Amino acid sequence: MAVLPEVPLYITVHLGRPDQAAENVTVSFTDYIKNVASNEIYPGWPEEAIKANILAQVSFTLNRVYTEYYTSRGYNFDITNNTSIDHSFSKDGEVYDTLSVITDNLFNNYIRKQGRIEPFYAQFCDGRITQCDGLSQWGSVELANQGMNYLEILKYYYGDDIEIVENAPVSDNIASYPGVVFSLGSFGNDVLILKRELNRISQNYPAIPKITDLNGVFDRETDEAVRAFQKIFNLTVDGAVGKATWYKIKQIYAAVKRLSELTGEGLTISEVERRYTEEMSLGSQGPDVESVQYYLAFLGYFYPQLPPIAITGFFNEETRDAVFTFQSVYGLPVTGVVDAETFYTIEREYRNAVSDLPANYRSAIGEPYPGRFLTVGDRGESVRIIQEYFNRIAVNDPAIPTIAADGIFGNETRNAVIAFQRQLGIEENGAIGPAEWAEIVLRANNII
Repeated sequence: MAVLPEVPLYITVHLGRPDQAAENVTVSFTDYIKNVASNEIYPGWPEEAIKANILAQVSFTLNRVYTEYYTSRGYNFDITNNTSIDHSFSKDGEVYDTLSVITDNLFNNYIRKQGRIEPFYAQFCDGRITQCDGLSQWGSVELANQGMNYLEILKYYYGDDIEIVENAPVSDNIASYPGVVFSLGSFGNDVLILKRELNRISQNYPAIPKITDLNGVFDRETDEAVRAFQKIFNLTVDGAVGKATWYKIKQIYAAVKRLSELTGEGLTISEVERRYTEEMSLGSQGPDVESVQYYLAFLGYFYPQLPPIAITGFFNEETRDAVFTFQSVYGLPVTGVVDAETFYTIEREYRNAVSDLPANYRSAIGEPYPGRFLTVGDRGESVRIIQEYFNRIAVNDPAIPTIAADGIFGNETRNAVIAFQRQLGIEENGAIGPAEWAEIVLRANNII
C-alpha cells in the first residue's frame, strides 16, 4: 500500500462479481470515472449535485485502490462493476459531454476524513429505489436546488469532519498539476516540458503542429499546438493549459510512449535536461531567477520591508534575503528557497501591484513589465512601448536595428531582441522576459 494516496493512471475493472469468471478491462482512471458518472447520474442535474456525486465516486474508487481491497485478496483487478458492492460500469458505454468536462477537473480530488490519509469510503445510493447510510443521489439534487454547493452537500451526508484533497499526485510518473493555468507569455520548466511532450505526441497525431523553439516560453507556436491538441481530444479549445488539458497531455504522452516500448523508445537526453529549475535557492541561475529578482525589485518600490535587489540572474545572498522577507510578509514558510508556492505568490503580487499602479509612478520608474513574456505574434500596447524603447536605443547603438513601432511583434522586433540579448550575454531566444524588459527600459531612459 502506498504511503500517500496517488491517483492511478489506469484501473482494471472486473465485469462481474468478484468470484465470477468474467472479463477484466483496463482503462484510464478518468475514463473509468466518466463511464461510472454517465451510468449513475444524469447530465441535466444541477452542477453542484454532479460535483458531489463525482467526488463520491472518485473517493470510493480510490479507497478500493489504496486499501488494495481486491488485490490483497488474490484478485487481479482493482474494482468490479457489480452494483451491489461497487459502481455501475459498462464496457464501451456512452459518456455524456457535461459529465466528461466536470470529471476532467475533479478526477484527482477526493474526500477524506480530517486527520486521516486514505480516501474516504464514500458510499452512495439512488435514494429512491435503494437507501443507504451514505449520499442519496436524488437527495443531492434536492439540496443543490436549495442552494447548497457540493461541499455542503457532501458534509450533509458524510459529516462536518470531511475535507477535500485537491490535485492529488497521479502515479506512473505523471506530474501533478501545479495549480496555475499556462497560456501565452507563461514561462518556466513546466512550459518547456509541455512543449517537448506536445512535440512527441504530434508524431502520432500529425494534426498537432510542431513547436520549433524549445525553450521555456509559452509562445504562439505553443498556443497553436495546444489548441490543436484540445480539438482532437474534445477539450475546451482556448489555448490555455489548465488542469484538464495538463492531465490529458500527460496521459496521451504516456500512452504514445508506451505504444513505442517494443521499439525500445525511452527518455532522450533532451527530455531529462532541465534548463529551468523547479526550485531556486542560493547558487541557482538563469531566466527564472531573473524573473524573481525583477518582481521583487519592482515590489520593493511599494513595500519598504523588501530590501533593494539587483537583477543579475544569479541567486545570491541579496536575493535570498529578499525571499526571506517576502515569505515572512506573506505568511509563507520562511526558507529562502523559491518553490512553486513562493514563485506564484510573488508573480501574483507583482500583477496586482501593476494593475493598481498610478500613472505618476510609471513616469518615475519606467513602464512596468506586463507580467508575461512577449514573443513573435504578440500584439498590443506593451509591444508598441518596447518597440519605441528599442528605437531610442538604436539612435546611439548601431547594433540595434530601428523597427516599426506598430505594436506587432514580428521578425523585425525579434531580430532587435536577439541583438539586445547578444549584448547582454544571455540566451538569444528572441523573447522579452522581465530581465530584457528591465534592461531595455533602463537603457532607453538613460539616453540623453
